[in-house]
Amino acid sequence: MARLTISNLDKRFGAFDILKDVNLEIPSGEFVVFVGPSGCGKSTLLRCISGLEAVSGGTLSIDGVDVTKVPPSQRGIAMVFQSYALYPHMSVFDNMAYALKIQKLGKAEIEAKVRDAARKLQLDLLLDRLPRQLSGGQRQRVAIGRAIVRDPKVFLFDEPLSNLDAALRVQTRLEIAALKQSLPGTTMIYVTHDQVEAMTLADRIVVLNAGRVEQVGTPLELYERPGSVFVAGFIGSPKMNLLAGAEAAKFGAATIGVRPEHLAFGQPGEGWAGTVMRTEHLGSESYVYVDVGSDEPMIVRTPGTAAFAQGDAVALTADEGAILRFDAGGSRLA
Repeated sequence: MARLTISNLDKRFGAFDILKDVNLEIPSGEFVVFVGPSGCGKSTLLRCISGLEAVSGGTLSIDGVDVTKVPPSQRGIAMVFQSYALYPHMSVFDNMAYALKIQKLGKAEIEAKVRDAARKLQLDLLLDRLPRQLSGGQRQRVAIGRAIVRDPKVFLFDEPLSNLDAALRVQTRLEIAALKQSLPGTTMIYVTHDQVEAMTLADRIVVLNAGRVEQVGTPLELYERPGSVFVAGFIGSPKMNLLAGAEAAKFGAATIGVRPEHLAFGQPGEGWAGTVMRTEHLGSESYVYVDVGSDEPMIVRTPGTAAFAQGDAVALTADEGAILRFDAGGSRLA
């Protein structure tokens, strides 16, 4: 069991502030996902937690014990990188057992820990193979297994699926979800740029923006009640439609937002008048891009195959309750 507390954490590289006054409380056993645009500081924050990067200010504690200056090997943390970093000349068993041998554990204990981890990750039949004989997904599972055998207090995942193809990403994501269920007392922190991974794996999501924590909440909280224009535009795929200027002023806001699935095609003269720019057919649903005269087209998500052609005139409507309002500072209005 491990509760992680981050207080007033700063990280600077020279004159550049990478992380600014980060404060987070991560309860024991929670699966937290860090998301944000490239350069927002999410991987740097993960490395500060691990001890691979020294912090410039603030503190990190695990279960109330200050570990800010504790070496990485003594923090009770295991990290899984996007590059598998396996020893190519060692078998799967030896890769997973290596850290335990360094700790000088007994042969029987090492055998038990490795085989238990292999069972959880469905690696039982691969223990004698070398890394070059494995698929990318299998190699990533070995890297995860190497972390599991150490019984860490905290797991850190740094974009572990980014090197996998689409099918393997789905499979390995499901395996990570199953792993979390099998280790309910272990705290897990996961960095990704993938919306699906964040929404499906996280107990809570931390959205980072320019080195600061923008919002923390469950996936549905962030999706349905984003606290700012930034979060509204970042969480969700396709992203929320945002309109400013005169259209927003009609609703008493500086900016309004509406999800693509909350838009519908109405009668001429209703809602927003526009012209179809493009339609993307995905089989079970379609995305229709409509030019309504704003900076970006509005996106409509509609079930099945949408029967629109480029240039068609359409009207878009939305229930007023589905429209979110934001003030001039970017914060959501009640």
